[in-house]
Amino acid sequence: MRWQAEVLCAGVTRGEVLRMDAPLSFWGGVDPASSKVVLAGHPQRGAPITGKIIVLPHLIGSSSSSAVLLELIYRKLNPLALILGQRDAILPIGVVVARQMGWRAPAVVLLPDPPFVSGDMLSIAEDGSILTTGSRNTSR
Repeated sequence: MRWQAEVLCAGVTRGEVLRMDAPLSFWGGVDPASSKVVLAGHPQRGAPITGKIIVLPHLIGSSSSSAVLLELIYRKLNPLALILGQRDAILPIGVVVARQMGWRAPAVVLLPDPPFVSGDMLSIAEDGSILTTGSRNTSR
């Protein structure tokens, strides 16, 4: 299947989805030294976000989330891409700053009510088109 997302920060990538099943702020919710979700009680607590396409249907805002994402990018522990279910300016700021510094940074796209689940394999094109390329989730 194919979806058309709005591009917030362009990029091309392919990888496995890690869907956040509860709202998450990167500030206090993701450890920048390990890339693991550390928010107490979060369904994905303990899961690393490095090398994943992160689906965030709902965000909890903190202006410091961009700094955490920037640190993840600096340490090369960043996700491949962010698919946001809601418009957000904070996380894309981290990506923009990283790119200004010459660092490779993830794509960020907006897709209201993103249908993807953990284990889905996706490709994201420069124009924001998203294609499913399979699933690693064997229970589907």
